[in-house]
Amino acid sequence: MTQCVLVTGGQGFIGRAIVAQLVELGRVEVLALTRQAPAANPVAGATYLPGGDLASQTEWQPALTNVHAIVHLAARVHVMHDAEADPLTVFRAVNVEGTLNLGRQAAAAGVKRFVFISSVKVNGEATLPGRPFTPDDIPAPQDPYDVSKMEAEQGLRQLSVDTGMEVVIIRPPLVYGPGVKANFAALMRAVRRGWPLPLGMVHNQRSLVALDNLVDFIVTCITHPQAANQTFLVSDGQDLSTTELVRGVAQAAGVPVRLVPVPVWVLQTGALLLGKGDVVRRLCGNLQVDISKARSLLGWVPPVSVEEGLRRAMAA
Repeated sequence: MTQCVLVTGGQGFIGRAIVAQLVELGRVEVLALTRQAPAANPVAGATYLPGGDLASQTEWQPALTNVHAIVHLAARVHVMHDAEADPLTVFRAVNVEGTLNLGRQAAAAGVKRFVFISSVKVNGEATLPGRPFTPDDIPAPQDPYDVSKMEAEQGLRQLSVDTGMEVVIIRPPLVYGPGVKANFAALMRAVRRGWPLPLGMVHNQRSLVALDNLVDFIVTCITHPQAANQTFLVSDGQDLSTTELVRGVAQAAGVPVRLVPVPVWVLQTGALLLGKGDVVRRLCGNLQVDISKARSLLGWVPPVSVEEGLRRAMAA
């Protein structure tokens, strides 16, 4: 009987790419779990299962028949200006209770492996120069989203101990690629339109991961024997300063780069005055991850270079 891989969040930015890759590989039946009926242009060859809210009481058994592995992407995502009176409670309801409810039912249904897409923000918000995050660092989540992801990780690890279901935890940094939204999309638009950007003197180091690299790593973790019950960080394997990133985006777009050499301290001062301190901290701070565990334990090498990843993002 053909084995199945179930992808939650199967219509999202990452989920759709995983579904497409699994269908292309052709080794398993692919089930894409969505909250609502599939949108236009679903991936041909995948089966879509609508109507699954990630909640503590959701009944998942009808979707778990013959499922060999789950890639769990569905979540309440990070919100910049959360209007909830108690954000942590809301995040926990979805990202912790909903995830563990799915995990418990998956284990009961005989699912062998549960691949959980967490976040590098479980490690923290920033690194010291030359001190990248590792999977074994003591977690240092800073906001409700980060805390909920950490607690989901902890619950899944205990579930693995209790039931024997294999759990793989992956903590990606910022993901970019075709269809990316939010700040990265805004940066691409600004560069393509030739807007001068005051980012010509930012000498930080940040790890990113191209969508194709992340998808390749997730697919590896679905089946690799050594991935069982491990936590991984993943990236392109080449860190960039914000200045280098802008230059790379411009090169990928085939447009001149327009960088204004403004000192970082000036950016920080202006941002504080405008109430945009968090934005500048992300643009100017360090956040590096060490992917040596993924390389050594799984023999994984990012298949796509930063240059190619940016080219694919801009082409879309």
